[in-house]
Amino acid sequence: MKVSVVIPCYNSEATISGVVNLAREKLLSLGYDYEFVLVNDSSRDTTFSEIRKLCTEDKKVKGMDCARNFGQHNAIMAALHHVTGDYVLGMDDDFQTHPSQFPKLLGKLEEGWDVVFAKYQHQKQSLFRSMGTIFTRWTMRVLTDRPKDVYASSFWVARSYVCKEVIHYESQYSYIQGLFFRTTKSITDVEVEHFERAVGSSGYTLKSLIRNWAIVINFSITPLHLSTFFGALMGILGVLGGIAIVINKFLDPTLQLGWSSVMVTILLSFGLNLICLGVIGEYLGRLFMTINKTPQFVLREKLNCND
Repeated sequence: MKVSVVIPCYNSEATISGVVNLAREKLLSLGYDYEFVLVNDSSRDTTFSEIRKLCTEDKKVKGMDCARNFGQHNAIMAALHHVTGDYVLGMDDDFQTHPSQFPKLLGKLEEGWDVVFAKYQHQKQSLFRSMGTIFTRWTMRVLTDRPKDVYASSFWVARSYVCKEVIHYESQYSYIQGLFFRTTKSITDVEVEHFERAVGSSGYTLKSLIRNWAIVINFSITPLHLSTFFGALMGILGVLGGIAIVINKFLDPTLQLGWSSVMVTILLSFGLNLICLGVIGEYLGRLFMTINKTPQFVLREKLNCND
């Protein structure tokens, strides 16, 4: 069996060679053939030079250089177009997703599952990042009907047929885990150890985390349902409030109605309307960008690829 290891790379000049060498050794010790597909997502350092060296040393290593930064998920999509293995394994470039955990992932996949995610009992990351991860996973589960008992992470292994189906997705707003969930129900997770980052710190900023979270809009219409619900709720409250005002006026003709309550109601209603319009606009904007064929990725250079 052949395992294609997919690694999106960003500012990983100090770690990518070590990750590839250690992963290669582990796969060979387990009796698997291998290939690596490394995608440089427009790093600011010499990451692609390191990838070039790896491709020169081993023809089973494929390298790609993105013309600009397209994001982790789009970089993975670029790699999935060039995998040839029976299994596809996705991991990071910083040793936090460690090759020593391969036996757990591959062993679980051998039981018959289509996709297996790594589940971390203790994550080695900052409190800010941990809180963001918890919030993102909760909202993703609620909005995309993801199974409650499945822990989706960036460390995963999938069968080749799943990845061949995933690459049919053409929108620039990619979310690999969401694409897996809409492809197959045969998904599980397995508990693994999460390691410390070998060098540097996470490249994710608050802006990039929010951008990744917003991708859920491409995989759910629940926000539209929520807009309809809150719009209807505000309408009902307005009608009930109007009835209450009329009744109170009849009961007490001297009752003075304050302008503050009116202003609060107006501001609340306008705020809700703008939020709903913003959600609708986000859907329309993403639809426009997709119809306009905005690319998921653009590759400046490819190494050891047959096409």
